[in-house]
Amino acid sequence: MTRIPSKQEILDWISAHPTQSSKRDIAKAFGIKGADRIDLKRVLKELEAEGHLEKRKKTYRDPEGLPPVTVLQVKAPNADGDLFARPLEWHGEGVEPIVLVMPRASDPALGEGDRILARLTQVHEEDHNYEARLIRRIGTNPKRVLGVFRKGAEGGRIVPIDKGTSTEWMVPEDARHGAKDGELVEAEQSGPKGRMGLPRARIVERLGDPSAPRAVSLIAIHQHGIPDDFPDDVIAEADACKPVGLNGREDLRDLPLITIDPADARDRDDACLALPDDDPKNPGGFIIWVAIADVAAFVRPGNALDREARNRGNSSYFPDRVVPMLPDRLSGDLCSLHENVPRACVAVRMQIDAQGHKIGHRFVRGLMRSAAALHYAEVQEAIDGNPNERTEALLEPVLKPLYAAYCALHNARELRQPLDLDLPERRIVLGDDGKVASVNFRDRLDAHRLIEEFMILANVSAAETLIAKRSPLLFRVHEEPSPEKLEALRETAQAAGYTLAKGQVLQTRHLNALLEQAAGSDDAELINLSTLRSMTQAYYSPENFGHFGLALAHYAHFTSPIRRYADLIVHRALIAAHGWGKDGLQPDEIERLDQTAEHISETERRSMMAERDTTDRYLAAYLSERVGNEFTGRISGIARFGAFVKLDETAADGLIPIRTLGREYFHFDSEAGTLMGSDTGLTIGIGQRVTVRLVEAAPMTGGLELELLSLEDKALPRGPGAGRGRSPKRKPVRARKKADKVKRKLRRQR
Repeated sequence: MTRIPSKQEILDWISAHPTQSSKRDIAKAFGIKGADRIDLKRVLKELEAEGHLEKRKKTYRDPEGLPPVTVLQVKAPNADGDLFARPLEWHGEGVEPIVLVMPRASDPALGEGDRILARLTQVHEEDHNYEARLIRRIGTNPKRVLGVFRKGAEGGRIVPIDKGTSTEWMVPEDARHGAKDGELVEAEQSGPKGRMGLPRARIVERLGDPSAPRAVSLIAIHQHGIPDDFPDDVIAEADACKPVGLNGREDLRDLPLITIDPADARDRDDACLALPDDDPKNPGGFIIWVAIADVAAFVRPGNALDREARNRGNSSYFPDRVVPMLPDRLSGDLCSLHENVPRACVAVRMQIDAQGHKIGHRFVRGLMRSAAALHYAEVQEAIDGNPNERTEALLEPVLKPLYAAYCALHNARELRQPLDLDLPERRIVLGDDGKVASVNFRDRLDAHRLIEEFMILANVSAAETLIAKRSPLLFRVHEEPSPEKLEALRETAQAAGYTLAKGQVLQTRHLNALLEQAAGSDDAELINLSTLRSMTQAYYSPENFGHFGLALAHYAHFTSPIRRYADLIVHRALIAAHGWGKDGLQPDEIERLDQTAEHISETERRSMMAERDTTDRYLAAYLSERVGNEFTGRISGIARFGAFVKLDETAADGLIPIRTLGREYFHFDSEAGTLMGSDTGLTIGIGQRVTVRLVEAAPMTGGLELELLSLEDKALPRGPGAGRGRSPKRKPVRARKKADKVKRKLRRQR
């Protein structure tokens, strides 16, 4: 009988020969033949059951995995020319995973010893566990340019679209990669200036027609001046960062914290956990943990990473890309709470009672390990009785306590009465060709609300702690509506037959009562939109003016330091207030908190405008193939030059120009929010149902021109000279009389 190797001998063999780890390879290595293979199979099964090995097809691998973004060191090509790499950050106790680099035609050549930042995809192949796509080579940060390619005799040139530069780039013939004349391209510098004084470049991505959908977000990024290239010193600092150990931190690695994010999330900066409180003084209560990536451990006050993060202010999100606040080495790797990977964090332990009221909390600087990286839909499916393989084991010990704690918080929220708008969130889905495949509306699941409530509670805790410790910080401020906007909302509500309380201090519960009156009616969308428009815009401030919309006296952003600079400031304030290290908020930062608040409030608005412009252009491109079609919608705005319509199908906004409404003069009443025809008396107002025809869709501007076909399901009246064409000479006196008559009618209705 052949001797069966010990478990340790088998593990040592697999570790030394990771490409020869099938049962057949192991048997051959130890000279095991015939019936003895049954005993070998038994030992392998035991190793699998003990968690030392995981069977994948016919091979055995260690069950621990790598983060989706990680740093690799390239090995020498094998005999077949394949390029493998080893992970530089490996925390597993078993076999180190094998990574195959999958180069694209536009990637630079890689050689043995190169360190690269790569995005990984797990596979189940005989000779490798992961396939890697290059993000960039560590230590290199070639300058990039977006422009239009112009073909020449020996290659061509790139004319940048950025208004801030007029320098053209020379592209050699072998660096064109098939680019055609007039195409929008992205290129990177490949050499110093040539004989004509132009920097040389190679094209890394062809984006096609400058007016095509794939170019939309890049154009918006450049038009709004959003920085999308990291300076060399920033990249160098990010590349030099190392994983943080336990030194001086609280060990939270045994807590089954999990992350719950969208299915396509690239970074994971928050994890959570809920446990029944075993304190007999708090029956039915819960302990809630929220752990946030410790970005402050890497982005130190005044360093290059900090200067660039402050300059950007926040990450910007588009349907086809993200412009991050921090380089990928941090945002997608060291500061992302990947599953089964130790990560530095700042965490808050919160105690709530059975009614969902917070009765205590404390902050710690710790080291955690996420037990699972889940997405919203699968979590909700598990709670609804359809768990998958990933969520089944977590259902009882982790997910159900989370939902039980959320139910308690929801009860407290009902008493607090934050503003409860019902406005569906639009989601643009792109196909492989970069074009809009569909426009959907996101489902609002309890899983979304759960994370939202946990994050709000953590943000409140951060603000309260820093106020108690008399520490400077940045508050998230949302002031109540101005009297003028509130009166406009009240008039809109009264015109629709609803009432908004008057003569008392406005609270969110008053607005919720109005929203509840309209709920389920044809006016629900109108009242929700009008309420939203009456709100002031939230901003950052070192002074605390409260958060009206959330009905909270103290509120600060703490939960997303990967993508918001304000949260990083709050983290530093917590570090300084607790004496956790020298990377806390510095005196010079405190002195310029006013300027920082103003700057990041501006960068937030800049990103919102770029994201909105991008969405408008994508929708215009999507609808350009349906010019001439009829759509239903609702009047969403009135201006002197026409009426805006929000289409039901896509929530796209289009304009009915006043010149297309007929030959009569239309009087614009800004107070009543109406356009009224001087001859027909036709009155167009916010909230009315319409049927329109799409006349024009302009992808380059994002504009939609519409023709009004019917109003409130009624054909348009035909007065003297009605019909499309130029407006006649205005009749202001006649129009003013009609406007006064409408105002008197509104006053009588009140």
